[in-house]
Amino acid sequence: CLASTSKPVLTLFTKKPCPLCEEAKEVLEPYKRRFILQEVDITLPENSEWYDKYKYDIPVFHLNGKFLMKHQVDIQKFEDQLMKLELQND
Repeated sequence: CLASTSKPVLTLFTKKPCPLCEEAKEVLEPYKRRFILQEVDITLPENSEWYDKYKYDIPVFHLNGKFLMKHQVDIQKFEDQLMKLELQND
């Protein structure tokens, strides 16, 4: 049986419309096979805690539950953290 390699989860805190979020997703496109993208709409009632925290900062990214970056993608930072997580999984 194959060992299941668990991909890191990148959480995108977003709301509609969010042109910066769309831009960020485009920047991350080449990496999409290396992580699972989970989008959280902060305007939904069940996400009010995130809305209060991030309403002026989206897009906000968490990698495996930890804050990573906001406003725009810092590719260098993202790649470094992704690589770290991938090495931990090997």
